[in-house]
Amino acid sequence: MKLSTCIVVILSVMLLASCSDDSKPNVEALVYEQAKPLSDFALLDQHKNKVTKAAFAGQWNLVFLGYTSCPDICPLTLAKLNAVHKALNEQYPLQIWFLSVDPKRDTADKRKAYIDYFNPDFLAVSGEHKDLFPLVRELGLIYAISDSDEQEYAVDHSASVAMVDSRGAVRAIFKPEFKQGSVPLINAKSLISEFKLIADYYQ
Repeated sequence: MKLSTCIVVILSVMLLASCSDDSKPNVEALVYEQAKPLSDFALLDQHKNKVTKAAFAGQWNLVFLGYTSCPDICPLTLAKLNAVHKALNEQYPLQIWFLSVDPKRDTADKRKAYIDYFNPDFLAVSGEHKDLFPLVRELGLIYAISDSDEQEYAVDHSASVAMVDSRGAVRAIFKPEFKQGSVPLINAKSLISEFKLIADYYQ
């Protein structure tokens, strides 16, 4: 093989390597190579309007489970998600979803008063457990609630945040940090950084 031919071959290989160097995002989040489509659903937002899977269209979405009586994880996470929204929304149209898994106490009016404290543009949705359970399971999240008749009770729920694309499919799960002596919470700075990498790669 002539020297000129060798050089052409080497340059071609280098060019192909650089063109294919589209490596997947190196992130701590759980990222699905194939996004997981959600089934349709029907819930109500804080304005008593029906919300379906179509509400995911047109933007990226971050979904967090909780309930308005939550003493720590929910308000702290929503405050962090408000900061995330402010940092990302201009470049990446983004909707934050607060999915209440305590429909017995969390009426639409109560959800509205609660979410308005953080950001009135966020969606605060809920519905009957028969409608919530399938959606939560498909989101890759979990919750458990007592059948107690008592007025005050706690609800166990994921502290993770699901990233849903504009087609209504789960793309990633951002997991919370577990620090001794503290409740599990997402790291807003890391989420912002990783969100950009994932959104740019899978847009």
